[in-house]
Amino acid sequence: MSDPYASRTPVHEQTVDGFGTVRVLPLDPGADAALIHHWVSQERAAFWGMTGLTEDQVAAIYAHMATLDTHHAHLVLRDGEAVALLQTYEPGADRVSECYDVRPGDIGVHLLLAPAGPGGGQPGWTARLVAAIAAYVLLGLDRRRVVVDPDVRNEKAVARFLALGFAPGPVVVLPEIDLPDVYLPEKKAQLAFLDREILFPG
Repeated sequence: MSDPYASRTPVHEQTVDGFGTVRVLPLDPGADAALIHHWVSQERAAFWGMTGLTEDQVAAIYAHMATLDTHHAHLVLRDGEAVALLQTYEPGADRVSECYDVRPGDIGVHLLLAPAGPGGGQPGWTARLVAAIAAYVLLGLDRRRVVVDPDVRNEKAVARFLALGFAPGPVVVLPEIDLPDVYLPEKKAQLAFLDREILFPG
């Protein structure tokens, strides 16, 4: 079976012992729209905020994001299989900057894991995947700290970040954004931070 992603150049590639090869690819809004729409339209992804959108609307959102210098979307593969949607952004160019003091070297991350396969979730699977993603974000992009802002009601995501070593920050209200190209409703979020030294000392 041919690799549908073989023609794309990864921005990060890393082999994790006992887990597989993780590749981070720039998202292709057209080619990846059907897959991403399948993920975000499920009830489990309700907090991603796209459950009611069509495939064309999802493609349009990521096509718009691809024009930005401050926000980037990526597809994360494990051994050639798409397993997560990763978005990175400059906090200073995002609404989160209204809710905390942005430091030089900060980078914002949104992460949506693909639905678990037939075998279900495996212990330690997410931690190993996130460690490879963190290597890209913190080392590959040379950043000092990751900030995440999950919805406070998304207790599973909040607990997952804290278990991975993130330090909880304040609970904040991200303001509504209503622009011609972007609409985001107000969101009550739990900020959490991960310093590079926690994962990569020295």
